[in-house]
Amino acid sequence: MENQQAAQATNQDELVIIRVLDAPRDLVFQVWSEADHLKHWWGPAGFEWVYAKLDFRPGGAFHYNMRAPQGFEMWGKFVYLEIEAPERIVFVNSFSDAEGNTVRAPFNSAFPLEVRNVITFTEQDGKTTVTLRGGPINATEEEHAFFRSMKDSMNQGFTGTFNQLVAYLDSVRGS
Repeated sequence: MENQQAAQATNQDELVIIRVLDAPRDLVFQVWSEADHLKHWWGPAGFEWVYAKLDFRPGGAFHYNMRAPQGFEMWGKFVYLEIEAPERIVFVNSFSDAEGNTVRAPFNSAFPLEVRNVITFTEQDGKTTVTLRGGPINATEEEHAFFRSMKDSMNQGFTGTFNQLVAYLDSVRGS
């Protein structure tokens, strides 16, 4: 797999991550759209999957639970707004409780309750460019400011997640 990633801000409230993957777009889209694939690579490095339920359709949700190496558990969810296979997925991401209710981030109450993400998949010469654009919605100025202050940390987290995606795609393709 290629290991190219860039983080940039097109405006101060948007995190943009671009990764070029040595895999066809249909496969990359598939591993973003099926729970049996997501559980192998989504989330912080070192976390163990405990639970996942996926209803991959506009209006559907992905509700999941992961356990950190230190033992604490973290719940999250995506609520899908738009799906254009295999080109684009738009979803709102948030922390949640076991019932799927949106809750504050466990690490800081100033983190936005909701982050809207747009993921696009473009293919050229058998390689797929994944572009993730995310930013707070329905947020206070304090939440916007905290999100901006967390960009370096979020980029590091997504680097680990995308590295897991690269390794998983390699294993699926038998590389």
